[in-house]
Amino acid sequence: MKITKELEKILGKGNVSTDPLVVTLHSTDAIGKVGNATAVVFPENTEQVARIAKLCYENNIKIYPQGSSTELSGSSVPEDGIVINFSKMNKIEEINVVDGYAVAQPGVRIAELEERLNEHSYTFPVDPGSVRSATVGGAINTGAGGMRGAKYGTMVDWVLGLEVVTADGEVLNIGSRTLKCRQGYNLTKLIVGSEGTLAIVTKAILKIAPLPENIVYAGAFFDSPEKAMQAVVEIKHMWPAIMEFLDSDLVKAGREISGIDEEGNMLVVGIECNHEASERIASALESILSQTARRVIIARNQRELEEKNLLALRRAFYPLAIKLASKEFGTKKSLVLIEDISVPVSKLPEAIRGIKEIARKYDFTVFIAGHVGDGNLHPTIWTSPEDEELMSRSHKFYTEVMELALRLGGTISAEHGIGVVKKEGLEMEMKYKKSEKALEIMREIKKLFDPKNILNPGKVV
Repeated sequence: MKITKELEKILGKGNVSTDPLVVTLHSTDAIGKVGNATAVVFPENTEQVARIAKLCYENNIKIYPQGSSTELSGSSVPEDGIVINFSKMNKIEEINVVDGYAVAQPGVRIAELEERLNEHSYTFPVDPGSVRSATVGGAINTGAGGMRGAKYGTMVDWVLGLEVVTADGEVLNIGSRTLKCRQGYNLTKLIVGSEGTLAIVTKAILKIAPLPENIVYAGAFFDSPEKAMQAVVEIKHMWPAIMEFLDSDLVKAGREISGIDEEGNMLVVGIECNHEASERIASALESILSQTARRVIIARNQRELEEKNLLALRRAFYPLAIKLASKEFGTKKSLVLIEDISVPVSKLPEAIRGIKEIARKYDFTVFIAGHVGDGNLHPTIWTSPEDEELMSRSHKFYTEVMELALRLGGTISAEHGIGVVKKEGLEMEMKYKKSEKALEIMREIKKLFDPKNILNPGKVV
């Protein structure tokens, strides 16, 4: 193929693959959606990315930027065209603790960045569930969040500047190395979360934060979600970094993982502090939680957290769902669907209760886990793509869950993005808010950045 030869001229033969196994591997995402790319390329620098984009633009070839494909919305799945995999652009170029930033290429794994920053007593607080494999570029494209979102927010709050390549191969530098920057319209914030549909990220300037001396944790078990959410409201004034919820069905199913012989709804709280304040924080947490919880477990530091296994089940809930789905339907015939809604914290009890009612209506077991400090819930069910009736019910289930989120003043997507899975939901949300014009504006922005519609087409809008 002519285009393959041209790509090899830019990258060398070793960085261009049309091998069916390689192409299939890089055409599949974390929820099992499989696309069909023409080739996968592995650039080593921005200049090569720009030349690839220019070549594809001139030949009307689709481009799909890719990190580690751990997203959960189908945003990294290609349909024809070229996958640009950034695994070879994996350098941390600078760590500047005086000015509070790090510069990283898109293929840097977030876990590696965190390890390097910890050596300097700093942290990058965006830690999605796939943190060990998730990349900086992928997290930027999806606008990822994580466990520490209650205190630190999501990716959009931690990107100071970007180097990007436009659809026609132009290299732009937007934002800066400073905390304050007013460059007219904020293109940096616009590109974060745009899922590779507006530009190709080739470098990021990331804000970093001092590493806390200590984190005091508490795990508490409640008879009802309402009692757990009452505790959430009481603890919010302590500015927790971590506030994770696991519903009673998940706690029961995961007892072997957690090793905790307890039932009910579980809340895990983590509050950052210096060593001198640790005992005071531990006492305050125990006092507040004991008002509504039937059992409270305190871990005064990271070592005790691991010993008491307080976060083990929260970290493993998605793999647990996969295991149960495989047991019910078979490994190759099962599909785990994880939702991603957000509601005001005050509406969490109503949201959890409503999700359970919808699950009963459509005869699904549902696990509910979430970052409740910022109102983010992940209702999770499993089904089989080979059962049309079951898939139809699962679609109705998630449609009603999204409708519930909107009725409660929330949103249909908190941190997983839109991709292809949530396009219908995005239209639903804009219609519900009588803001269909917003979708038109988004589509016009897409045309302005990408007039030939070659950058991750078919995603978001």
